[in-house]
Amino acid sequence: MKKVLLIDCPDEKGLIAKITGLCYEHKLNIIKNNEFVDNINERFFMRTELQGDFTKVNFLEELNAQLPSDCNLELIGQEKMRVVLLATKEAHCLGGVLLKYFEDALNIEVVAVISNYETLEPLVKGFNVPYHFISHQGLTRAEHDEAVAIQIEHYQPDLIGLAKYMRILSSDFVKRFSGKVINIHHSFLPAFIGAKPYQQAYDRGVKMIGATAHYVTDELDEGPIIMQDVIHVTHDDDAESLARLGRDVEKTVFCKALQLASEHKLFVNGNKTVVFK
Repeated sequence: MKKVLLIDCPDEKGLIAKITGLCYEHKLNIIKNNEFVDNINERFFMRTELQGDFTKVNFLEELNAQLPSDCNLELIGQEKMRVVLLATKEAHCLGGVLLKYFEDALNIEVVAVISNYETLEPLVKGFNVPYHFISHQGLTRAEHDEAVAIQIEHYQPDLIGLAKYMRILSSDFVKRFSGKVINIHHSFLPAFIGAKPYQQAYDRGVKMIGATAHYVTDELDEGPIIMQDVIHVTHDDDAESLARLGRDVEKTVFCKALQLASEHKLFVNGNKTVVFK
């Protein structure tokens, strides 16, 4: 049996020796190991893939007793991560995830898609994924978010992906699903904000466009960054061409961020992330 051990704790000397020593005592074989020390905040992060007999339930308790206080420990199996996707009208990010889900290329189970428009229902139904249309018409932002949240909680997801969900989430919604919401942004943050970002990019004559996947916090587009990528463009690319190229990089970055999350390779470290590859 294989499992992943996740450790986030204050740094101190001898941590790796303690961890690997206990793994040896429990006859757990280390398949792969990654660690990182944030020297500024004196924080230790470790992701270890283990193989062995995990029927001895005292492994984590023994490990926790040997590590510093304020330590976060998890031992996770190989189960797929349950994901709910929120979308509006744009299909590229949603379609990219659904295709990879269909191909079993991501360690996720897309349990539902929720949208404030009916536009994408034919796409989603083609993948046999439940689609929920919850209109925002006639509702305040808080009322709509509450209706969406109730539907999300019905599926008990591990993660919520905003696949170009063009709605600003309320503070209550963000707090309700704290640490579980990943957004894809149309630029290499911080960059062009507001309406028509690709037109702004074209007007400024940019030579590079990108996309950013990040965790959602109360501060708009300021959450811990997970994944970024860029592509080069030239003077010959108009706003329409930039938008088309931008959709490709958005789709790629969003899928990679979900993949990292589903493989438990992400740690939130203050306003940053530790990303193991």
